[in-house]
Amino acid sequence: METLGREGLIEVWVEVIGTPPPKKMSQGFMRSILAYDLQAREYGDLKPGALKRIKNAGHDGHRSTNRERGALKPGGRLIRDWNGVSHIVEVTEAGFVWQGQTHRSLSAIARAITGTRWSGPRFFGL
Repeated sequence: METLGREGLIEVWVEVIGTPPPKKMSQGFMRSILAYDLQAREYGDLKPGALKRIKNAGHDGHRSTNRERGALKPGGRLIRDWNGVSHIVEVTEAGFVWQGQTHRSLSAIARAITGTRWSGPRFFGL
């Protein structure tokens, strides 16, 4: 599989998985999924308890935000260049300050900057 090109990987994918892969899936990701699937068929898949632990890893019963995880602390700054303009966001206890106004979410700021709906953390590279 390591030496197969895209067309070869698609052929193997259809043979193993039974359907064509998503059109924009990278070759590396196809190889990883195929390798996992082939190993699971040969040696057995993970036990349900292990799959559940993996699925719930990092969650403590509620969805935490980046600020709750400590990634963003008051006093921090986020900088994003968009269409030749640098946008600076200050992280405060009350939220996020951009152009002198406090916003509760980064998504609201990203929307104001781009004019379209964005995930704020994704827009700012978090």
